[in-house]
Amino acid sequence: MTFWTLAFKWNWVTAEKLKGAVKTEANPCGEITPEEYKTITGLDFV
Repeated sequence: MTFWTLAFKWNWVTAEKLKGAVKTEANPCGEITPEEYKTITGLDFV
């Protein structure tokens, strides 16, 4: 999660693009959970 936190903080990735790194049924190889997404971005994962 540290990498994605830094990537978002330094604008290397947008909140929209970060959704691609979230573990879901459609993306079981994701690197962060929906809860971590919210911690990083402050936005709910929808």
